[in-house]
Amino acid sequence: MATLSLEHVGKIYDNGVEAVRDLDLFVDEGEFVVLVGPSGCGKTTALRMVAGLEDVTTGTILLDGKPVNDLSPRDRDVAMVFQNYALYPHMSVAQNIAFSLSMRGVGKDEQSEKVREAAHVLGLSEVLARKPRALSGGQRQRVAMGRALVREPAVFLMDEPLSNLDAQLRVQMRSEVLRIQRRLGVATLYVSHDQTEAMTMGDRVAVLQMGVLQQLAAPQELYDHPANLFVASFIGSPAMNLYEATVGAGATVSVGSQQVALPPEIAGRLGGAREIVLGIRPENLRVAPAEGAEGRRLVAEVELVEALGNEQLIHFVLDATRYRNAAELAAVVDGGDGTISDVGGAGVARVDPRATASAGEQVTFEVDVEHLHFFDPETGAALGRR
Repeated sequence: MATLSLEHVGKIYDNGVEAVRDLDLFVDEGEFVVLVGPSGCGKTTALRMVAGLEDVTTGTILLDGKPVNDLSPRDRDVAMVFQNYALYPHMSVAQNIAFSLSMRGVGKDEQSEKVREAAHVLGLSEVLARKPRALSGGQRQRVAMGRALVREPAVFLMDEPLSNLDAQLRVQMRSEVLRIQRRLGVATLYVSHDQTEAMTMGDRVAVLQMGVLQQLAAPQELYDHPANLFVASFIGSPAMNLYEATVGAGATVSVGSQQVALPPEIAGRLGGAREIVLGIRPENLRVAPAEGAEGRRLVAEVELVEALGNEQLIHFVLDATRYRNAAELAAVVDGGDGTISDVGGAGVARVDPRATASAGEQVTFEVDVEHLHFFDPETGAALGRR
C-alpha cells in the first residue's frame, strides 16, 4: 500500500504552453481520486507526469513520501491503464496479461499463477486463450486492467479507460473498475472528461480548468457547494441555471423583472446590495399553482418539455439575462457592430413527471430558496458559503 502526492507540480512545454500550473494533490492508500475537466485542461498531462511519461517542469511527485521525479517509468511502482487498451493483437489474453511480468524476468510458474489469479478477479478465466480481436470491448478493457493488476503496483493510473465503450457497457464497467479497486485497496488516480463518471466513481474529485485545480472535494460537496462558476457550470446534468441578478437591500434578489425573497440568514451572508450571478439547480424548481408561494415564484415561458418517464425536463425562458463567461460571450458577438445577441434567460427545470406544462405556455415555478447559489460576477468565486 502507498500514497501519491503532487506538490506544486507544473508542466510547460517547449512551445511555451503551460499545461499544468502549481498542482497540489494527494491520494491516500486505497483512495479513488478522479481528475475531471474539459478537453485540454491538463488532466492527462498530470497523469503522464506521475507515470514518468512526461517530465515535470516544476514541483515534486512523491510515491509513499519518496520523490520519483528522476526515476524512469519502469522504476516507478505504478501501473497505467490507457484509453485505447494497448493490447498486442498477436498475443493471447494470457500472454497480454503476463507481458509486464515477462519483461521483468518473472519465472513462468509465477507468471501463470498471477495470470490465473487476475483472470479470476476480472472474470476472464474462460477467454485466456483468445486473441484480443475475439473479445468484446468490455473484455479488452479488463485485459488491460489485468496487465496492470498482475504487477501489484503501489498506485494505479487510469486514463479515460471507459471512453471507447458504448453507454450501457460504460455504466457496467464503472462498477467493475470500482469493485476491483476496492478489493485491491490500491491508491488510484483516474482521468475522465465525463463529470457523471467522476461523480459516481470518485471518493474525491479534482476539477481542472486550463491546468489549474479549481476544487478538490467529495462528489456531493462539489455538487452542493461549488467553489466558483466554473465548477458550478461543469458539475451537474442538466447544468446549473445561471443568471445575472441583483441582491437588494431588502433581502431579495432580482432576476430580470422578477424578485425572489431570500431567507434572512442567506441575505446576511451576502453582505448587502450588490450585483451577483444567481445559480439555480434544475431540481430546485418546482411547477407550482399560479397563486401561492409568495416571494418564491418565477414565471417563465415553456419552450420544450422532455418526458423521461421518471421525470420531466422543462426548457424555459425567463425575462432575464443568462450568465455567460468570456468565451461564450465572444461566440455570440455580431461581427458587424459588436453588439451582443442571444443572451436570453434560457434554463431547465427537472420536475415531477405528472406536472403539467406545455410548450408555448407560461409556467410558474416555486424556487427552493434554501438551495440557491451566489457568485461574484468579476472573480467567479462563490459568495455566502457557510
